[in-house]
Amino acid sequence: MQKDLNTIASYIFNMATTIQISDNLLNKLKVMKVHEKESYENLIWDLIEDSMELSKETKKIILNYEKEIKTNGFKNFRTLEQIKKESGF
Repeated sequence: MQKDLNTIASYIFNMATTIQISDNLLNKLKVMKVHEKESYENLIWDLIEDSMELSKETKKIILNYEKEIKTNGFKNFRTLEQIKKESGF
């Protein structure tokens, strides 16, 4: 039992870390939260994931669109305004 409590205490102790950030950055992070109770850890992980390398499938899709644009220009694409008009907005 004591060993389990030590393990839990060690886990809790190792999870807590303090980082120093400016008030300006803190305010920006607060605005980025999806909901008020979202942890800053989750928010930071989301930011890190956004900057990670794209999957092979995503890279392939991007390359295909680049080829399409080089070959046909933008004639096969619609603007946001066109989509809004078609959708009745």
